[in-house]
Amino acid sequence: MDTRNTDGNSVRDVIVIGAGQAGGPLASALASSGRRVTVIEQAHVGGTCVNEGCTPTKTMIASARVAYLARRSQDYGVHTGEVSVDFAQVQRRKDQVVEQFRSGSTDSLTSSGAELLMGRARFTGPRQIQVTLADGRQQDLQAPLVILNTGARPTWPDLPGLREVGALDSTSLLALKELPEHLVILGGGYIGLEFGQAFARFGSRVTVIEHGPRLAAREDPDVAEALQQALEQDGVTFMLETQALRAQRTDAGVELVVQGKDGEQTLRGSHLLVAAGRTPNTDDMGLAEAGIEVNDHGYIVVDGHLQTTAEGVYALGDVKGGPAFTHISYDDYRILRDALLHGKVRSTSDRPVPYTVFTDPQLARVGLSETEARKQNRPVRIYTLPMARVARAIETDETRGLMKAVVDDHTDQLLGATVLGLDGGEVLSVLEVAMMGGVTATQLREGVFSHPTLSESLNNLFMGTPVKVQPESTPA
Repeated sequence: MDTRNTDGNSVRDVIVIGAGQAGGPLASALASSGRRVTVIEQAHVGGTCVNEGCTPTKTMIASARVAYLARRSQDYGVHTGEVSVDFAQVQRRKDQVVEQFRSGSTDSLTSSGAELLMGRARFTGPRQIQVTLADGRQQDLQAPLVILNTGARPTWPDLPGLREVGALDSTSLLALKELPEHLVILGGGYIGLEFGQAFARFGSRVTVIEHGPRLAAREDPDVAEALQQALEQDGVTFMLETQALRAQRTDAGVELVVQGKDGEQTLRGSHLLVAAGRTPNTDDMGLAEAGIEVNDHGYIVVDGHLQTTAEGVYALGDVKGGPAFTHISYDDYRILRDALLHGKVRSTSDRPVPYTVFTDPQLARVGLSETEARKQNRPVRIYTLPMARVARAIETDETRGLMKAVVDDHTDQLLGATVLGLDGGEVLSVLEVAMMGGVTATQLREGVFSHPTLSESLNNLFMGTPVKVQPESTPA
C-alpha cells in the first residue's frame, strides 16, 4: 500500500539512491528484513564495478593475457601459427560477462522485495526526494533513512580541444568496435596502466603521457620502476614529466600537443584515452537542500560510521571519497547493515585497505609501504625478494617483479606488504590474513607451505637479510 504524508509524498522506510556494490546489497538486506525499500538507479544496477569497471576491464585483460602467452609459446617449447586478435570477439565475450553479472545483481535486488525505479533522484528537502523517471514522469518520495551510493565518473581535464576531438574515457573505450592503431593515454595512473598494457598486447601502439616524474606515485620507487619496465617490455611507451597543452582532430585521428623535458612536441594517434582520475556523482543532486555537505572535491563528507552531515542520511562507496575500490564499497554495506539490522557498531577507520592493480605482473598492496614507514619515522625492517628468486615464478617463466614486506622491528608484526608479481593479489591476501591474525614475520619464515606454490616464497622473503630503518634521533 502506498502511504502518503501531508505533503503528498509517497513514504518509504528506506530510499537508496544508486544500486552499486553497496547500495544494491544493502537495499536487498533491508527489504528482506521487512522494510519498504525503494532503490533509484539512473543507469544500471551493479554500479561502476559490474558495468564499466572491474568486470569488463578484467575480462578484456584476460583476453590480452592469452594473446601475450600465445606469442610467447615458443619460450615454453610450444609452436603455434601467427597470433591474431579478433577484437570484436573480445568485446562480445566482455559484453556477455557484464550482462551475466548485471542480470544477477538486478535479480538479487528485485527478488528481495525492493522497489526499483529507473530515473534521476534529486533532494527537495531533508530526506525528501524527487525522482525523474526515464519516461519523464516525476515521483516524490520521503523516508526517515536515505542511503547514497551514486559513485563517481571519469574526470575530464580542462584541456583545450579535448572534448571536441572525440577523446574516450574509461567507459566509452569499452564500447570501441575497432582496435586502435595508436592509443594515446592521458594519465599514468592505475586505469591508464591496465588499459595501456592490455591494448599493447592486443596489438595497438600505446603511448602514455604522465605529468609526474614516475608512474604509480603512491608506490615505492623500486616497485614503480619494476612495473614500468614490465610494461615497456610489453610495448608501452611512457612520456614522464610531460604536460598536455591542447588537442585537435585531424583526418588521421587525434593530435595532442605536449610540453616535456625536450620542449613542445605534437603526438599523433588514432585514439585518445583520458585517464585522469574520477569525479564524484554529487552535482545537481540538491544536496544543499538536504543539509548534506561535500568537501572541496565534491565528495560527500561522512564520519567513521558513514553518517553524512544530515540526520538519517548515509553515504557509501566512491561518492564519499577515500579508497575507490569495490571491496571497500562492499564493506561499507556490511558496516551499515550490521549497524541497522544487528546492532553491531564498526568504524571505517579500523579496517585494512588492500588493493590489486591488474597489470601483468599484478601489483598488490596492503598496509604501510617502505616510503610511508620512513615518513612515520618508525623502527622497521624491510624485506625484499625479487620474483626471479621464486621457484614457482621460474618454473612458469613469469619472473618479473618483486615482493616487499614492512615489519615492526620491536614486535615482529607485519605492518604492510607489496607484491608485484604473478598472481600478486593472491599472495598479498595471504600476507593480509597474517596481519589480521597477528602472525609474525618469524612464523611466516618458519611456516610450512605446500611446494612449489607462490605462497611458499614467503619463507624465502623473510629468510632474507632485511634493511633496518631506525627512527632519527630528535635533538634535545
